[in-house]
Amino acid sequence: MSTVIGQPVRRREDARLIVGRGQFTDDLKLPGMTYAVIVRSPYAHARIRRIDVSRALAMPGVLAVFTGKDLEGVLGPVPTAWIPPNADLKQTVHRALAVDEVRYAGDGVAMVVAEDRYTARDAAEAVEVEYEPLPAVVDAWAAVQEGAPLVHPDAPGNLALHWTAGSVDQKAFDEAEVVVRQRFVQQRLIPNPMEPRAAVAWYDPGTENLTVWMTSQNPHIHRFLLSGILGIPEHRLRVVAQDVGGGFGSKISCYPDEALVAHAARTLARPVKWVEDRSEHFMATTHGRDHVQEVELAGRKDGTIEALRVKIWANLGAYLSTAAPGVPTILFGLIVNGCYRIPQASTEVYGVFTHTTPVDAYRGAGRPEATYLIERMVDLFADAIGMDPVEVRRKNFVPPDAFPYTNAFGITYDSGNYPLALDKALERVDYGGFRARQAQARQEGRYLGIGFSTYVEMCGLGPSEVAGAVGFQGGLWENATVRVHPSGKIQVMTGASPHGQGEETTFAQIVAEQLGVAMDDIEVVHGDTDRVTMGWGTYGSRTLAVGGSAVAVACQRLIEKGRRIAAHMLEADADDVAFQQGRYQVQGVPGRSVSFQEVALQAHLAWNLPQGVEPGMEATANYNPSNFTFPFGTHVAIVEVDPDSGLVRLERYVAVDDCGTPINPLIIAGQVHGGVVQGVGQALWEGAVYNAEGQLLTGSFLEYAMPKARFFPPIETDSTVTPSPHNPLGVKGVGETGTIAATPAVVNAVMDALKPFNIRHLDMPLTPEKVWRAIHGKGERQ
Repeated sequence: MSTVIGQPVRRREDARLIVGRGQFTDDLKLPGMTYAVIVRSPYAHARIRRIDVSRALAMPGVLAVFTGKDLEGVLGPVPTAWIPPNADLKQTVHRALAVDEVRYAGDGVAMVVAEDRYTARDAAEAVEVEYEPLPAVVDAWAAVQEGAPLVHPDAPGNLALHWTAGSVDQKAFDEAEVVVRQRFVQQRLIPNPMEPRAAVAWYDPGTENLTVWMTSQNPHIHRFLLSGILGIPEHRLRVVAQDVGGGFGSKISCYPDEALVAHAARTLARPVKWVEDRSEHFMATTHGRDHVQEVELAGRKDGTIEALRVKIWANLGAYLSTAAPGVPTILFGLIVNGCYRIPQASTEVYGVFTHTTPVDAYRGAGRPEATYLIERMVDLFADAIGMDPVEVRRKNFVPPDAFPYTNAFGITYDSGNYPLALDKALERVDYGGFRARQAQARQEGRYLGIGFSTYVEMCGLGPSEVAGAVGFQGGLWENATVRVHPSGKIQVMTGASPHGQGEETTFAQIVAEQLGVAMDDIEVVHGDTDRVTMGWGTYGSRTLAVGGSAVAVACQRLIEKGRRIAAHMLEADADDVAFQQGRYQVQGVPGRSVSFQEVALQAHLAWNLPQGVEPGMEATANYNPSNFTFPFGTHVAIVEVDPDSGLVRLERYVAVDDCGTPINPLIIAGQVHGGVVQGVGQALWEGAVYNAEGQLLTGSFLEYAMPKARFFPPIETDSTVTPSPHNPLGVKGVGETGTIAATPAVVNAVMDALKPFNIRHLDMPLTPEKVWRAIHGKGERQ
């Protein structure tokens, strides 16, 4: 019987984090520490005519100033690590510091290193750069038009890639009873974790070893990529991610900045620290989303969806970031049909260079963009045929008995029961009662709306064979080592790299459940390439499904080794020894048993081991999943719109999610809450804005509107449980579900509230001004 799995155990890591005892990168203090500041271009597009560093170098305490020309032939280019096949990807050169031309406001042109932060900042301001401003283009659609300024001369028309998937027979649209078309703009977002990016590097000239402490979601990937940039063998490069204050995808990428810090430490033979400030973060850390989407849906008047055709222009920014090409292609384009049985579907993607900050993964990474378009299209289709949007969803769901289900793009969904989650959500919100209240409110001049998002996502990223087939330049298996000490205390080394997800707790729960030991006897170790053999990191809601499964497999291997030792100790046949709740028991003989800890001690003493059993009690597993996982659910938003101000007030939010077997319901709820807040943020408030010259107008929290706790009612969570058959734990992943589901639920709710005003669609964010202008006929109505 399960005693630990499924229990709402409080996060063990919180004890140190909330009292200020966490160890973040900026907390690191080394003897002889120096400090770096990066000089960044204020122009989105300009030629560099001259860089004069003489004033900066002359300042007391300044140790070095590096420019792009200094690094030519010294540092390699910054690579992209996702090369989708058949996409004609233009891998333009991305240097650590710009040499002749800058391509976005924030592009690095020099780095100063000094004895203290203040001197480094002053010296950075003393670096004189003469620019020749050039025309810029910031919008993906505008960038592909004839005559648009070129970002890279070797990317004609500013096309970084062109990718297609699926197919639709034109007859499906020509002969359709109903065709719905809509253009959506997925605005650009800026990830804002509590901790900005940071790096500390230390080089030991004696051993020629380089250690880089950094804010990373995937230390082993960073070691691999930095090794290539720096020209340092991997075995001489150590990457450590201590406590990391959030990432949301922005700390997956390999940036120039960490490589610059490492190079400076190697050159000066002194430790170098760099920490970006929040303004720098807005300009230079990867952004997310930013699509223009043209969508067509063909269907019948009875509510059946027959075909879906999607064409998008994805803004990739000035350079291809680490995972950028895979986000609008593989992670978006193969799941645009959502949880619906749509027989024909196609996706066409144009990845576009612009003079803006590079775009990469942001919580959900492609799946929110896909879910938004299909969930909005279902509502628009329902409106066109005069059918309840709930019933359109129900009619087109993949039925529970159809799993495993292969969609029109060849992706096989593992398991699901979509109607069950929908019905649970409908019951929670009293859907019939709400419609009656809505009608009464409209008679009173109040405008309530309800919106649904019945989503499915593709996550638990793996298997490695598929990763290779879709152009990901790495594996997606995961490593775990479970080490039992002679005293019975346990260390778990995992290649996953949690940074707020709670795996120090959930992984300990898995081990405690499997081995029958107390959670207090288990330590989870992560984030250090010298302590953990290998790992592919934390993103794509893969940590529990892949990393947790590796831990479970390693535990089973320990149990089997222990069974042979216990049988020898008990003078019994191994087949007659059962393991349950931390004890090996001779079946049918209640008095003959030994504890797991007693067996571990004998394994280490090795006084009397069975033939062929090696000393020690440690097992390693490299788990490679057989498929992705596919969490799903129904989210419901209820809003009220004030027609006099355009203000949207979120009155109620219900989330019913199915993430497979729940390991820790408390952590699941926390992940859903955080994800929902970010998703609602996109729907109502957030959005990065550039002017025509490429200046970021939303470069601080004064202009970039972040959601606040007071904007939200209590978020009501519920669940269904449909285990995944593709991993030993039956888990699916929950870290991105809220972000994926919340955005269309809220937008659908606002559009429902605005139906009396004959407003069909508004692009996000649905700010009070935008809503007010639409209501009063002063803005663009769709």
